[in-house]
Amino acid sequence: MIPILGRINELSRKQRSSIGLTQAEQLEQQELRRQYLQAIRGQVLTTMLGVSVVDPLGNDVTPEKLIIEKVQRRKQAEQ
Repeated sequence: MIPILGRINELSRKQRSSIGLTQAEQLEQQELRRQYLQAIRGQVLTTMLGVSVVDPLGNDVTPEKLIIEKVQRRKQAEQ
């Protein structure tokens, strides 16, 4: 689980309450949401890079674009 999710939910509940958020809390909420989306996108990308598409005959038919991305990520990891 993403560690900042608890704080995001806390700020969301406070925003919906009669108290509302201060300006500093609104800025914190925006930054936490940005970080959260970045983490989710990273997880989706990692998952997609681990996928291989195989046809019924057992041939690897992974789209070329995905293969290129995998190779580029491996090169970056080696550096």
